[in-house]
Amino acid sequence: MSGAHLKSVRNSPTVDELHEWDRLHNLKPWSMMNTWREEDGQIIDRGDGIYMWDSHGRRMIDGPGGMWCVQIGHGRREMADAISDQVMRLAYSSPFSTGTEPAAILARRLAEFAPGDLNTVFFTTGGSTAVDTALRAMHFLNNRRGMPDKKIVISRERAYHGSTYLSATVSGKERNRTRFDKENRLVHFLPDVDPYRRPEGMSIEAFCDQKVDDLEQAILELGPENVGAFIAEPILCSGGVIVPPPGYHKRTLEICRKHDVLYISDEVVTGFGRLGHWFASEPVFDIVPDMITCAKGLTSGYLPLGACIISDRVMEQMTGPEEVLFSNGYTYSAHPVSCAAALKNIEIMERENVLGHVREVAPYFQERLRSFEKFPIVGDLRGMGLLGCIEGKVTEGRSSLALDSDFGTRLDTICEENGLLLRPLINMAVFSPPLIISKAQIDAMFDIIEDALEQVSSEMEVDG
Repeated sequence: MSGAHLKSVRNSPTVDELHEWDRLHNLKPWSMMNTWREEDGQIIDRGDGIYMWDSHGRRMIDGPGGMWCVQIGHGRREMADAISDQVMRLAYSSPFSTGTEPAAILARRLAEFAPGDLNTVFFTTGGSTAVDTALRAMHFLNNRRGMPDKKIVISRERAYHGSTYLSATVSGKERNRTRFDKENRLVHFLPDVDPYRRPEGMSIEAFCDQKVDDLEQAILELGPENVGAFIAEPILCSGGVIVPPPGYHKRTLEICRKHDVLYISDEVVTGFGRLGHWFASEPVFDIVPDMITCAKGLTSGYLPLGACIISDRVMEQMTGPEEVLFSNGYTYSAHPVSCAAALKNIEIMERENVLGHVREVAPYFQERLRSFEKFPIVGDLRGMGLLGCIEGKVTEGRSSLALDSDFGTRLDTICEENGLLLRPLINMAVFSPPLIISKAQIDAMFDIIEDALEQVSSEMEVDG
């Protein structure tokens, strides 16, 4: 765009100017490339607790919790103070040659929270780079072991693990058209693990057997000597809050152990309280993986930070007598200000017993969610902890991407008009509000959704 079309930036632009500049210059994640310059998206002006206000002064419940991450809510003064204090004490130090007090303390706390022997923490800039680090660590490990072909990663359709080249490669297929490349030689996808889509008449137990067998058969067909890792979200959140059948994770971990395949638990969403625990792998799903990736709730979204936590068993095989660099890292690895924010976030969560609060209110949250089964337009309702998804359905034989997307768009638009932000995903609406949400606020949130479902039901033809 030529300079003639650029406006000078003043200290106090008008709301209209902000929207114009946002349309013209701000390419957002997951933009639709044929219309992005025409879309007049929201500009969020401020937040407090579970609420956010847009540039027009409208208050809305933050249903997605930012992007699955605002655990302690918006506008916490002590978070601002901790960040400011660390900026004035030490804003930055190279992680390639130095350590800092916040990073050392935070690494120790994460090792305490992590299950089993996961005691080594590699700090990254977010979830995608945490997953990249886990996969590169697997590459490094198998090269050190003299197994250079043991690099294939097994993942699931509808899994999401990030947007860097390597993490996107192991993310499952989407219905939206994309023009990005992936490194298909490094990944093998297993079929969908969503119980809602199991064959008619199949029990949950039989479906679980099938999904576990999917993994073992894939390892055997690819060759255990070629499969380096299986990466799995405890709950496939961006895929639509898919909760695998009971026992699935434990049994797939046993398959991985049997065939010398690393198990990577992607807890970028489920970590830091979303299911009522610091990490969900062991207390909820009864597994101790080889690596855990985390981000998002680690700082409650106040600053970017991620981590890959590695087991002692893996680290012992990665180390050795010869001089070999683990040449993976980022300029902002273990950023002292981000680490200070994470420590303050943890302090607040411990002091306010946020994990206990989640365990207390989650059953009510899930009860309100499942009350929507009365709507014929609703195909499935699923979730766990403070995670939820409403999946719509349309008249049989008419399903299409456009028609399915219409459900999600309508529901999202009506909820927004009535003071609730959701996250539409084609024919689904997902939500993960701040963990501090009260029962009264849960009621306010689901009351808005219920009214919206009533309206969408009256507008769209549904199955009887």
